[in-house]
Amino acid sequence: MSRSGYTLPVFACAAAVAALHWLRDRQPLTLASIDLIEPAQIAEIPIEQVAGLSESTALAIARSDPGDNLDLTKDTPVWALVEWREQGDDAVIIKGGEGIGRQMNADDKPAIYAYAQRLLQENLQRMLAPGEKITVTIILPEGRSLAVRTSNSAFGVVEGLSLLGTTGISQPLSTPDQLAVFRAQLQNKASRFESLVFCIGENGLDLARKLGINPEQLVKTANWIGPMLVEADLLGVKEILLFGYHGKLMKLAGGIFHTHHYLADGRREILAAHCAIAGLKLPDIQAVFNSATAEAALTYLKLLDAATGSDWVNQVYSAIAQTIDVRSQEYIQSHSQRGTGVTVCGSILFDRDRQIIVKSKTARLLMGKLC
Repeated sequence: MSRSGYTLPVFACAAAVAALHWLRDRQPLTLASIDLIEPAQIAEIPIEQVAGLSESTALAIARSDPGDNLDLTKDTPVWALVEWREQGDDAVIIKGGEGIGRQMNADDKPAIYAYAQRLLQENLQRMLAPGEKITVTIILPEGRSLAVRTSNSAFGVVEGLSLLGTTGISQPLSTPDQLAVFRAQLQNKASRFESLVFCIGENGLDLARKLGINPEQLVKTANWIGPMLVEADLLGVKEILLFGYHGKLMKLAGGIFHTHHYLADGRREILAAHCAIAGLKLPDIQAVFNSATAEAALTYLKLLDAATGSDWVNQVYSAIAQTIDVRSQEYIQSHSQRGTGVTVCGSILFDRDRQIIVKSKTARLLMGKLC
């Protein structure tokens, strides 16, 4: 069995609790008891260090442990700086320090989302006497450097990581146990529908619902696209619509069917190769190849189109979508020993603003049936 751990907000909360405990009792805390709220259970989180910086300020450090998940935050330190204050109406003010990302689409607010806010507020307010007020600043010393290895910037979060999640438990989405859960869900839906929509993550699931696709036909795959395609074929699914963020889904065009960044990337090579095939000039191909993210490369192509009146985005991404369709069916045929090997695949790619970039020819046909 794989081991579950806790999400990043839990360690931020634990550090904050330990820092506040020092301010109140002038004693270091080695274990912080955190009410996870979701689920309704108590977690005991080890505290690495606690230090009083002044009479009114303390700093505590916890270390992220997401369990047996292929998570880049594993072992990263999480700091919380807690300060007494007298001004303001709110008992607990939460700020994002170094390494906490900024939300470009939300007035540069720190990327500390609803569950993290609630977790911190509820656990800390219980420790405060009436009238006491604190400011909590969460710091991820490695957040800025780790963020460049994520797709955060694609969704408008820059200069750091997000305190994201809807639960305190970190499920090992990249482990075989989680694949077994996804396969069971797929088996249930394949018994009822001949056409299904595969979504890598929550953004795809949410957008697909908004487009009018029956939620019962949506299947979450996480990074296990290859095994899920083969399983679908084995179960007799006739049509699969692959629906995902372009920075993830384009990996399939390079033959990468487990899309976790720890195992393989290849996005810039795939993009640059399709740009070359489409006929872009060498300086533009080099600019695409040297882009920091897939989103940055897409932006470059959009600007090139605007400046030259060309249609490179459509040409390049249509070719990528067609390649995804072909390689997905080839993958099924080469790995499907007992299945039909003839499951039809179509693909839809969207950008960081959840705007659809392209639908393959097969995808357009499938959308006509699904919506």
